[in-house]
Amino acid sequence: MSHFTWDQLEPFLVNWSTRAGVAFVRIILLLIVGWLAWRTLRRALQKLELILAHTDDRSASAQASAEQRAKTLTGLLRTITSVGLWMLIAVIGLDQLGLQIGPILAGAGIAGLAIGFGAQYIVRDVITGFFIVLENQLRLGDVAIINGTTGKVESITFRAIVLRDVSGVVHVFPNGSINTLANMTMDWSATMISVGIGYKENIDEVTKVMRQTHEEMMEDPRFDASLIEPIEVLGVEEFGDSAIIMKARIKTRPGDQWEVGREYRRRLKLEFDRLGIEIPYPQRTIHIQNEGVARAA
Repeated sequence: MSHFTWDQLEPFLVNWSTRAGVAFVRIILLLIVGWLAWRTLRRALQKLELILAHTDDRSASAQASAEQRAKTLTGLLRTITSVGLWMLIAVIGLDQLGLQIGPILAGAGIAGLAIGFGAQYIVRDVITGFFIVLENQLRLGDVAIINGTTGKVESITFRAIVLRDVSGVVHVFPNGSINTLANMTMDWSATMISVGIGYKENIDEVTKVMRQTHEEMMEDPRFDASLIEPIEVLGVEEFGDSAIIMKARIKTRPGDQWEVGREYRRRLKLEFDRLGIEIPYPQRTIHIQNEGVARAA
């Protein structure tokens, strides 16, 4: 009886051990392939990070921002590829062990679908944030207008952007809710100058004074680094009721446009006063009729 049982059991054990040995070898090979694939992906992402961080010549601050953006992007890609790769290896490994992976995949699909419906807004925010960071639309410290709100960028994540306005109020915008985005400090900035002069003034002389005032600012050590180009005097913008409106543009380093604009207007006003150039303002004449005086006259 014992001999019969062993004769029946021996083929089963031999078959099982053979299959187990083959599955073990396949799993070991699968892990080696996965490890090699992960090393290859990791090196590719490192090269991508270097490419993204050194695409062109930048200032020190812009270079640091580009490196941070590249590190953030490659970190996200590293996480996604790592999870996807090892999940694939795990599924193939279970299949090699003889387990039915169909129900597992079906259950994972249903769970993923349920999570997707429940977290669709989060997914939308993350995808939008990924492209905002990828395309370098905003950087920390930039001054931006998001959905009509102006403020300084204090935080950029794949979930939301945080602005602080001039009053100190913090505004949080989920990336998926951003409809309009304007960056006021990307690469270079500019301040627009509008000045009204009297109709009796010589426009060419006023243009010369505006350019000279800007040249003096460029020679000032406090502002020479902020001014990147000579002033662009665009000319007469409008014939107003009491003044001729002239327009000009001053290009500056990002974020310096407000300080430069205030200083330029101050200097221009002082120069106009020194040269006697009139900056007119609307005047109103009121006629008062006294009936008693008029009757006596």
